[in-house]
Amino acid sequence: MTTVWRSTTWLLLGASLILALSLGTRHGFGLFLSPMSAEFGWGREVFAFAIALQNLIWGLAQPITGALADRFGARKAIVIGGVLYVLGLVCMGMADSPLSLSLSAGLLIGIGLSGTSFSVILGVVGRAVPVEKRSMAMGIASAAGSFGQFAMLPGSLGLIGWLGWSSALLALGLLVALILPLALMIKEAPPPASNGPEQTLGEALREAVGHSGFWLLALGFFVCGFQVVFVAVHLPAYLVDHHLPAITGTTVLALVGLFNIFGTYIAGWLGGRIAKPRLLSALYLLRGVVITLFMVAPLTQWSAYLFGIAMGLLWLSTVPLTNGTVATLFGVRNLSMLGGIVFLFHQLGSFLGGWLGGYLYDHTGSYDLVWQISIGLSLMAAVLNWPVREVPVARLQGVAA
Repeated sequence: MTTVWRSTTWLLLGASLILALSLGTRHGFGLFLSPMSAEFGWGREVFAFAIALQNLIWGLAQPITGALADRFGARKAIVIGGVLYVLGLVCMGMADSPLSLSLSAGLLIGIGLSGTSFSVILGVVGRAVPVEKRSMAMGIASAAGSFGQFAMLPGSLGLIGWLGWSSALLALGLLVALILPLALMIKEAPPPASNGPEQTLGEALREAVGHSGFWLLALGFFVCGFQVVFVAVHLPAYLVDHHLPAITGTTVLALVGLFNIFGTYIAGWLGGRIAKPRLLSALYLLRGVVITLFMVAPLTQWSAYLFGIAMGLLWLSTVPLTNGTVATLFGVRNLSMLGGIVFLFHQLGSFLGGWLGGYLYDHTGSYDLVWQISIGLSLMAAVLNWPVREVPVARLQGVAA
């Protein structure tokens, strides 16, 4: 085993564990909607707005955090993000008003996630592995985040039942604090020497925004954010509204996390063999089909479980494919920043999906319209990703030549 191989494996393990903790904890926030809303007499829109704000802040902070990670090292961004994440969970556990909930679950955790999630972590992974292994490595790291979603959901539910929602959040804060020592495993090699002047952040940004593929990927990722956050936050309550046991929603989200492990790994593997934009179009189209079948079929526990399995296979499969395409188009030197900008659109969709679900439910008493919007957005995202071509920009073609 060579030294380079060992260091890459060690980095990939650390990156995977950080994503598992960060995303696994976040995936369970929907479990806190009912107990917090019931204790304080809030409508669902209050909690939904706080989570929507979290996703918006996460997205707005991500390009900045990514740029800092590209220039000063990912480890510093991970440590700062981890500290803010822990602080946000502690403050969320003590929240007693819509404002304190928005500041903790929304602002602090949102910024914390920007340093401990995909754009920073996958930027490190993308720079650490050869180009032919990049899609697979990103798929492995993303799959680890999926495993965290699967493993931590039952744990979060158990903590709520055992300790109550407030103490459960404090316990999760202790768990997320493990991100800080795990950041020591993220050791980046210095970037390779360039024959020409190094591209500045401004030049990288101008190059990306002038490329149509960059915008098509970003707009498609908006749809991904809308769908996954709406489902993660509102599906448990939707199932309870239809007289299914509360454990059904938890089980469905756990199935999403479990089958997402396979979905992201397979997507990463396929991304090294088939054009990633075409795979993205197929994934979004399949999401629309799955949601449509879920809406028209009789709702039972088993149909809900099948929905969780199908959505899990398609859940975060978009992440390694989208980030891998950005890396192919523009290179890896500024991948965390450029991936962060694309991810900002994902989070704008997340904000809208999380908030709109609560808003329309409070005003119509139903989630049906949001499900219908999700189906239409799936078709839109499939169309947007189809024209993207995996051809590096002229700057990279010149270097290769």
